[in-house]
Amino acid sequence: RRATPYEVLAITFTNKAAQEMKERVEALVDSTAGMWLLTFHAACLRILRKHIDRLGYRPDFTIYDTLDQKSVLKECLGQLGENDRDFPLPYLQKIIGDCKNKGISPQTFQEGCETFRDRKIAQIFALYCEKLKKNNALDFDDMLLKTVELFRACPEVLREYQQRFQYLMVDEYQDTNQIQYAFIRLLAGDKA
Repeated sequence: RRATPYEVLAITFTNKAAQEMKERVEALVDSTAGMWLLTFHAACLRILRKHIDRLGYRPDFTIYDTLDQKSVLKECLGQLGENDRDFPLPYLQKIIGDCKNKGISPQTFQEGCETFRDRKIAQIFALYCEKLKKNNALDFDDMLLKTVELFRACPEVLREYQQRFQYLMVDEYQDTNQIQYAFIRLLAGDKA
């Protein structure tokens, strides 16, 4: 009874784990109404739907699945005069996803390029991100990345969530990646 349900954020990785967490909490308390018992992505989606306009997107943004990503990457390759034999789409998706999960922007990726191939991948990555923004779309990895960008760019939005969530619980914390850690660290603020 030290917190209201509204002050609790409990997050995990999978929908199945989030449902199990919700069921366990419901067995302990009268109601989970107002609690955020969600996956990382679902929590970020709620935040972004409310505030993403501050990053130049409309709140009705689309979330691209892997097929949508491949389609956009194929467009990028065509526009840059490349093909998916030299740059296989799953390979590009993995590199871009890894970068986003580490909080690495296309510009930062480009700065670390030493080979012609890496510089070409950096161009593809940058064009891919431009096309997503132009289409008012995010991919799955963007949901966390854009939330962290939002928190860093808009301290007042971050403060809103820091003040709201007095208690943070991360299920399976050892499995977090860099961008998930940044998200939690920003939310925890001085409480960490």
